[in-house]
This record gives sequence, C-alpha cells and structure tokens, in this order.
Amino acid sequence: MFKKSLVALVTIISIQGSWAQKKTFEPVDYVNILMGTDSKYSLSNGNTYPAIGLPWGMNIWTPQTGKNGDGWQYTYSAEKIRGFKQTHQPSPWMNDYGMFSLMPVTGKGVAEQEKRASWFSHKTEVAKPYYYSVYLADHDVTTEIAPTERAAIFRFTFPQTDSAFVVIDAFDKESFVQIIPEKQQIVGYSTKYSRGNLKNFKNYFIIQFDQPFTSAGCWTENELLRNDLSLSNDKNSGAIVGFSIQTRGQQVHARVASSFISAEQAAINLRELGSDNFEQVKQKRSRCLE
Repeated sequence: MFKKSLVALVTIISIQGSWAQKKTFEPVDYVNILMGTDSKYSLSNGNTYPAIGLPWGMNIWTPQTGKNGDGWQYTYSAEKIRGFKQTHQPSPWMNDYGMFSLMPVTGKGVAEQEKRASWFSHKTEVAKPYYYSVYLADHDVTTEIAPTERAAIFRFTFPQTDSAFVVIDAFDKESFVQIIPEKQQIVGYSTKYSRGNLKNFKNYFIIQFDQPFTSAGCWTENELLRNDLSLSNDKNSGAIVGFSIQTRGQQVHARVASSFISAEQAAINLRELGSDNFEQVKQKRSRCLE
C-alpha cells in the first residue's frame, strides 16, 4: 500500500512539474498571425497579413511578398520576400499609407524590388505578434523583428562578406530620405496615401544602425546614386547602406521609429526601445496581454 501511495505521489509531482513548465507559455504564443494569409484578389481566405505589433500599436510590421502598391502585401503561397514593411493597412481593398521598408541583401548592392527579393520557406519562418524571423535563402541572411508601440528593433544575421547591404524603400509619391553616415543613421518620410488626397501628410521615420557604413547612397527607380546622401522626388526611391561582415553570424541591428508629427517626434519615439537589446525587447511579450 505504501509503495502504491509513493508511486502515486511521484506521479502527481511529475505532472505538477510538467504543468508548471507549460504555464510559462503565454497565451499570445498560441496566436497564429499567418492565419488568413492564403488569399488573393480572386479568392479570399481571410485577406489578412501577418501583423507583427502590439495591440493598438501605432505601427505594424509585416514581411512583404507583393509588389509595392499591391493590397495583398503578404500571401502564404508566395515564394519571395521583397522587404519588411512598416504598414498601417486596414485591408487589401483600402491599401496602405505612410509605409516604408527595410531589406537586407548580399553579393551585389541592388535596390529594385524584383532584384533584391529573396526566396524563403515557411519552414524557416517564425511568426508571432511580438516576434518575427525568417531566413532569406538568396542572401543567406536571417532577419528578425521585435516591435514596441511606435518603434521596432531589427536583427540581421549575415554571412561573412564585404558586400552586405540594407535597402530602405521609401516608396513613391514625394518621399524623402537622407543618410547621415557619421551618426550611422537614416532619416526620411513617406507621403504615400493610397486613398484620397491628404494634404501635408507625412510619416517621418528614423533608422539607427549599430554598425558603421562602408558605403552609402540613395536610389531612385532602377538607378543607384552612390554619391547622393539625400534625395526627394515622386518616384520609387530610397537609400542603401553597406557593411563589412568579418565573420559568419555577425549581426547588424537597426532601431526604427516613426511619427506622423515630425522628424523630432520620430527621434523621441525611438526612445521607447531604451537601452534594451533585441532579446530584451522580444521577451517583453507580456505587453501583448496588457
């Protein structure tokens, strides 16, 4: 009888220990943000996109598989990612506004969206409301994103190369971008608004890198302007900055924030990240439950 009681007690303790471990799994971890993304213009299976962001956050981030201006900005059946976009899109029918994107590339500094796009597999994709990660096979780069309400931190893990780049796409319609090499910083704004005519509308952004630039230049349409560190026009344009990666697995971090008020306010919003590193921002997933 004693032996049976002892076995039962050990079993209960084991079950309780196992349950205690499982309880550390937050409810937000059960959220599948890829649900509803297997849609297209001719057939809706939800018309959603993977939204990386906090509840009621000012900004949402998403991997972009569709062409610039395509309301179906991420579709599950797509094979390539063109960039990682800050989006405010309510639906594919309403489309987007104030958007811009970041995209890591290697080998050759190309900015045009078709050429910079990389093949990816859902097997290497981790999609959570508070964290996103994917391996970009064509560039041998892993991209990760962890958001706050008005900002986000990116982590790019590169192979060993002296030809590593990050492309910033400010889209079209009177966008502006400026590279400040001495501060390892890019600032700019997007005036893109897909519905209606919003006078004086701007989404100001600031991107702060933690590594020095080995090259820098702006681009417009398919043309790289390597000697130009500032550009404003109504064509598809942006910036491209280069890095020297000494060892495989070396990481480049980018802290990003934006504001609909001013460039100064965007810089203030960047303070949301504080001194937290990528893992610390990522682990604050309890914010998603508040």
